[in-house]
Amino acid sequence: MRSTSRRGIRTTGGRTTRLTAVAVVGALALGLTACGDDGDGKGGGASTAPDGATLKLPKLDGEKLEVAAVWTGPEQENFKKVLAEFEKRTGAEVTFVPAQDPIINFLGSKIAGGAPPDVAMLPQVGAVKQAVDNKWAKPVGAAAKEQLAKNFARGWRDLAAVDGEQYGVYFKAANKSLVWYNTTVFENAGAKEPKTWAQFLETVRTVYDSGVTPVSVGGADGWVLTDWFENVYLSQAGPEKYDQLAKHEIKWTDPSVKEALTTLGQLFGEEDYLAGGADGALQTEFPRSVEQTFTGGDQPKAGMVFEGDFVGVNIAQAKAEVGKDAKVFPFPAVGAEAPVVSGGDAAVLLKESEAGQALLTFLASPDAAEVWAKEGGFLSPNKNLDPSTYPNEVQRNIAKALIGAGDDFRFDLSDQTPQAFGGTPGKGMWKDLQDFLKNPKDVTGAQRKLEANAAKAYKG
Repeated sequence: MRSTSRRGIRTTGGRTTRLTAVAVVGALALGLTACGDDGDGKGGGASTAPDGATLKLPKLDGEKLEVAAVWTGPEQENFKKVLAEFEKRTGAEVTFVPAQDPIINFLGSKIAGGAPPDVAMLPQVGAVKQAVDNKWAKPVGAAAKEQLAKNFARGWRDLAAVDGEQYGVYFKAANKSLVWYNTTVFENAGAKEPKTWAQFLETVRTVYDSGVTPVSVGGADGWVLTDWFENVYLSQAGPEKYDQLAKHEIKWTDPSVKEALTTLGQLFGEEDYLAGGADGALQTEFPRSVEQTFTGGDQPKAGMVFEGDFVGVNIAQAKAEVGKDAKVFPFPAVGAEAPVVSGGDAAVLLKESEAGQALLTFLASPDAAEVWAKEGGFLSPNKNLDPSTYPNEVQRNIAKALIGAGDDFRFDLSDQTPQAFGGTPGKGMWKDLQDFLKNPKDVTGAQRKLEANAAKAYKG
């Protein structure tokens, strides 16, 4: 499963804006360890629209749409609930099309065969641009633009714009700078939530000394490793270098990359600190990395797992409760400030139609976000979604922190690169960091591979 999944840079006319990390991390820290359990959309032009609806959607009886996304499992099921709500309000018939990663290749095959889906959920900024460059994407219509202007910070709109034209709607976001931990393990070990990388390594050692392997890494999914690197790099090298590396304005052989890989090697180089060691981690897919952290009573296979807010879904699948069995702290500061890396999935129209534009309008509204938010495992960049919709206090605080960042955030670095480098299983950055996990002492070799693959992808 590839989760929004994944990945912060805000770009405006080629400029980048730095995330106010202190404010955001402070907001996260206020409520990440809290627990709570609060919990249809509104609006539409169809006769089934709820009372008090404000969103105008056309009646689309008999219209059919296909929507492609790489989501599987609970993410797919919850997104289908969003599509079902759109069907109820408009009368349109929507079919979910399971896509393979990398989705750009999947779409290319569909388009070459004359059967593209109407809408695709693209999990990378680079993929949106590629869809535009290939002349696949259609501009967003006036109604969707109106919803975007009303509900989204400029930064989120700019991420799905190319040369000033809006081509997408960022529906699902992610805060990818979180470490989730098993509360029983921490209590038994006497471990504390760390704020710095040095404290994090101390916490890792404390958990290890208690008899539990400290960290679970889903290394079979290369994007998990890119997220590890990006958080370390953003905090240690700073946002300016981060922006330059994302654009390949500096090489992967730069000393800042060496420093980040060396830091990451302080964890990856300790076999006993990783569930199953490096070999085991490379055979562990992301969902399993979460499951094995929150099953097994007081002797799980690991005490902590790093990844975004979407981990909450997998925790629930493990029959654990966020806020009670599982708590979370912000990714520790490696440099002067803790990192905050964001990611997201944008809806892009591939076939012009009234129904397709209506779906983009719906996805840009709080109504659509509300459907998934109440199910959990979801974070919306829609600033007008009522935070009380989220199912627990942990998710509410993560969402408030994201919205509180306004225009200032850093988007996932690998998702900004050409997909051949930053978003293809078994290739580029994903494969190079898997090789690094296998041999974290070979920092120079990892840098050479990363640079060679990056140079090739950016030229292409």
